[in-house]
Amino acid sequence: MMQDQAGVIAALAKWSPLMFWGPPGQIGGFVLNVLVSFVSMALGSALGLFLGLGQLSSRSLIAGPSRWLTQFFRNSPWLVILFYFMLLLPYTMRVAGAEIAIQGWLKAALAFALPIMANVAEIVRGAVRSIPNGQWEAAESLAFGRAQTLRMIILPQCARRMIPPLMNWYAILLMATPMMSILGVADVMTLTRDALASENKSELLIPMYLWLMSWFFLACYPIARSTVQLERRWAVAEG
Repeated sequence: MMQDQAGVIAALAKWSPLMFWGPPGQIGGFVLNVLVSFVSMALGSALGLFLGLGQLSSRSLIAGPSRWLTQFFRNSPWLVILFYFMLLLPYTMRVAGAEIAIQGWLKAALAFALPIMANVAEIVRGAVRSIPNGQWEAAESLAFGRAQTLRMIILPQCARRMIPPLMNWYAILLMATPMMSILGVADVMTLTRDALASENKSELLIPMYLWLMSWFFLACYPIARSTVQLERRWAVAEG
């Protein structure tokens, strides 16, 4: 029994660097999952801000497509979007005469950014709607335009309302990134399977995946706790 436990610990110690950092000379493993989550969240949040404001536009040609895009990507399976990006985007792109390879992790980041964009758009729309109409009327009485009111008065007040749900969606996104392993990206899930195949020991299956799950837990749990604390603090402050 003691020998089995020692063997499991030795295997975890042996493969953890590969699972965390990836193969030598390239980004992979858990670090790649974190990188993809950051890129997707940044891109999705930027696009979601404009899409959310587009839903509130007084012009139907902007509001209609914005609502449709939001609902479409909010209700589309992430894995299906991921497959589309992997299969439809080219493997290489020619820019200024040079051929540039499009990495699989970049395709995955772009794919994950779309559902994040749609959910951020709903967060933005809800936050703007939650601001009392008196704020708009006061700004109008001061001769502020709609864009000025949004930029200088409404959106700064929306920040507190938006940050906790944005943090929550980042945690969800990070936990969803192992899906890209299905398409061959060298993330932590792919490298964990490779390690198990190399060891070829069934007794390592549960410990290895529990070890992997603990990394995601340690990354996401502080975000979840911070989200709750911010919601409580700002709810009291606003109350």
